[in-house]
Amino acid sequence: MTTDETPVIHVKQLVVEVDYSQVYLADEGYVAGSFEDTPNPPVGVIRVEKGIALLAVGPQWGPVDFTVAVADRDPGTEFDGYEDIVEISYESPTGRLSLLEWGGANTHPLPPLPAGPHTYRVRYHMRGMDEEVAMEVGDHYFLQVWPEPPRAPTVLKSTSSSFRYWLDSQRDS
Repeated sequence: MTTDETPVIHVKQLVVEVDYSQVYLADEGYVAGSFEDTPNPPVGVIRVEKGIALLAVGPQWGPVDFTVAVADRDPGTEFDGYEDIVEISYESPTGRLSLLEWGGANTHPLPPLPAGPHTYRVRYHMRGMDEEVAMEVGDHYFLQVWPEPPRAPTVLKSTSSSFRYWLDSQRDS
């Protein structure tokens, strides 16, 4: 008897208003806000603490397209069409996530996490990091989330100058 290795994936497409080049991935009941001064973001564009992650985007302000795929196992990386791709572990205390706009403007609930409260892997794909204004040249951000034990953060692809800036600024702090 063989098992099906195809991941079960739930996808949600959103338009999220960003300000200060920020969006938050947060567990239910967690609020976007200041992060403790820890050298946690070795991949630059994501800063993770238990129950919340700060996601950097290229545009300073405006609407950006996000696609979020919640899967029961690694759905595979989408290298084509993205300039920068990183992965990091994320601890979800509730198993229920949302994307939060800066300053708490809007909350965008995401599909429930398949393992409930657990450690997950977040893979963040970016296109348009070098754009100052959203939607100028088809910027797009794609998050994949699946259950996985913690492991070291990884940069899978790096081509934009904004990504290099975020990465280098974290190494200097």
